[in-house]
Amino acid sequence: MSEATRGRRRSPRDLVGGTPTETWSLRFDDRELPAQTGQSIAAVLWSAGILAWRTTRETATPRGAFCGIGSCYDCLVTVNGRPNQRACLVPARPGDHVTTQEGTGHGDLAV
Repeated sequence: MSEATRGRRRSPRDLVGGTPTETWSLRFDDRELPAQTGQSIAAVLWSAGILAWRTTRETATPRGAFCGIGSCYDCLVTVNGRPNQRACLVPARPGDHVTTQEGTGHGDLAV
């Protein structure tokens, strides 16, 4: 461990020695969150300490990223008004508006 990383939380980026080329913010519900080039939306949420961002449709059980490779669909989120986006696969982009997804994400259709 280098002197620079001693005494602070380590991240996967520290392990590979990467340096972000650009940083910006995205909006999650009513919060501004810092994001870096190359991060997925799930990575941005994890970095902010947010571990759950969706609820199941039957029991409203909280969910977040489980597999991290787009297979389990536990990390579904609404991005810029589009529900059912897998946060572990969607790259974060400047100005994205991400919201917690409840159930199927189509509750406003009253189906």
